[in-house]
Amino acid sequence: MPPVKPMLAKPVARIPPGMQYEAKWDGFRAIVFRDGPEVELGSRTGKPLTRYFPELVAALRERVPERCVLDGEIVIAREGRLDFDALTERIHPADSRVRTLARRTPASFVAFDLLALDDASLLDVVLEDRRALLVRALQGVTAPVHVAPATRDVEVAGRWFEEYEGAGLDGVIAKPPGLPYRQDERAMFKIKHERTADVVVAGYRLHKSGPVVGSLLLGLYDDGGRLQHVGVSAAFAMKRRAELIEELAPLRMDDAAGHPWAAWSDEAAHTSARLPGAPSRWSGKKDLSWVPLRPERVAEVAYDHMENGARFRHTARFRRWRPDRAPHSCTYAQLEEPVRYDLAEILGRPPGDADVTAT
Repeated sequence: MPPVKPMLAKPVARIPPGMQYEAKWDGFRAIVFRDGPEVELGSRTGKPLTRYFPELVAALRERVPERCVLDGEIVIAREGRLDFDALTERIHPADSRVRTLARRTPASFVAFDLLALDDASLLDVVLEDRRALLVRALQGVTAPVHVAPATRDVEVAGRWFEEYEGAGLDGVIAKPPGLPYRQDERAMFKIKHERTADVVVAGYRLHKSGPVVGSLLLGLYDDGGRLQHVGVSAAFAMKRRAELIEELAPLRMDDAAGHPWAAWSDEAAHTSARLPGAPSRWSGKKDLSWVPLRPERVAEVAYDHMENGARFRHTARFRRWRPDRAPHSCTYAQLEEPVRYDLAEILGRPPGDADVTAT
């Protein structure tokens, strides 16, 4: 019975040997519960996702065993790659909007673990046996439900790590084959891409604890010479947060007049430019105000990948200041573009393919 807390992964720098390997899907982690006509989708935090994906509920009711619990990822594909922005739009309070988006941007479910089948809980069953049961239980399943490809071959996993990014995937997950399912524990390993970029630091938000830096606001110049907000860097020790206030004080502006992001509080301005403080149902009543800085300081940050080529998908990690770089040289052109890879090539592979489930 829900809730079930999903097993988690901790980051490592390299793909470890002797594991079961899967792609790291960039979507919403979800636990699927089916008991006859009842289908529930639970999020990673335990909150229900069921009402937001009616098309998936119907598909799961038709395609998965009558009584089962599945662990997997809800994703949306557009033009052969994952689209996380389209996925976030699906979380909407209006039922009419939910139904419209279900038709316009239908979601898929990628199953990668089986936690219960009929009357049997499989939480204490080791991964390699759960995997065999999963493949058997979903044999012949059709879209929009899929079984995640998996392999025991570390060289295949290495190819996936390089190739699958072009389809919008996030890296590789390595799972110990003899591991029971451990709820809410970081018992698996995730290997993600890391690149660096030089960005303009054009503002900051204060930390919730007081007058120290909470996050740096980062920008890149587009082809038209406009500074676009591309993300934040926020992981600093408290001492460093206080130091940053002093370091950035000479660049602080009294207000946003004359700043490239001066129109940030105008909702209409967000339709034609990337600005901080974009209205979002995720932010709720969160204070989105920020302190503008003259866009004269350049920092090197590490990131994993870009969302739709426009912004950092996750929080960037501050590496160092770059006093040798001119702000206007910080453009999108410096970013590495992954080679395109059709998502259908991944989801279209049968789980029994020797190249995929090789042991």
